[in-house]
Amino acid sequence: MAHCFTEGRAELDDYLGLGLHIGITGWICDERRGAALRAAVASLPLDRLLLETDAPYLLPRTLDPKPRTRRNEPAYLTEVLRVVADCMQESVEVVAAASSRNAERLFRLAHVTPSHAPTQ
Repeated sequence: MAHCFTEGRAELDDYLGLGLHIGITGWICDERRGAALRAAVASLPLDRLLLETDAPYLLPRTLDPKPRTRRNEPAYLTEVLRVVADCMQESVEVVAAASSRNAERLFRLAHVTPSHAPTQ
């Protein structure tokens, strides 16, 4: 896995060629430094995408309103998801599902389906 990927298309292609998954953080939300990353993510295959918080760092700069503490938290991952989905021209539901499937597969996590059975 390429943790906290911040580069452009050439580096993305190199990592994909190695068979790596690509971890995207709040860096993609930085209008000053994230332009090359946003362009590269447009060509990132959904089956290689992972969304990361990198908390407490890399607070998504596109958050509005911005938290007073400037500390990144897992709750802000939805903003990374929103920006990635926009770059990929996909819905947030499609991108979230793909990232979750990839994490479950890569880290061998058990998929948990909520039960709707009545409780006694």
